[in-house]
Amino acid sequence: MDELDGRLIAALKDDGRASLSDLAALLGVTRSTVRVRLDRLVQGGEIAGFTVLTRSDVRPDAVRGLMMLEIAGRGAEKTMNRLRAMPDIKAVHSTNGTWDLIAEIGSATLEQFDQVLFAIRRLEGVTRSETSLLLSTRR
Repeated sequence: MDELDGRLIAALKDDGRASLSDLAALLGVTRSTVRVRLDRLVQGGEIAGFTVLTRSDVRPDAVRGLMMLEIAGRGAEKTMNRLRAMPDIKAVHSTNGTWDLIAEIGSATLEQFDQVLFAIRRLEGVTRSETSLLLSTRR
């Protein structure tokens, strides 16, 4: 893989739907050069595939985390409904094992994230929690 291959991959990461003509113009080479390079990168396994990002994949939330919750008695459904009503809660999962529920949280700032954690801890029935920040996501 040379410098042109690297630039081609970078251009595709920026816009995976770019046409061969657009890529050729951007890289300063011919369409046939782009096509040959692209085919070689795919055949050689350097490019493993192409994908689509949906709106939910590109979240504006600067601070994201998972909060595992232990719920007293049979209050999991009631707690789940209260969590789902909170705007910073992106999803609520029921689970087995030590934790009863897992809440996916997304906030604009750490301060806002902290406020959400306090609000959840104050919910009736929440007896214990553990929170982990999500630092990066790979697909």
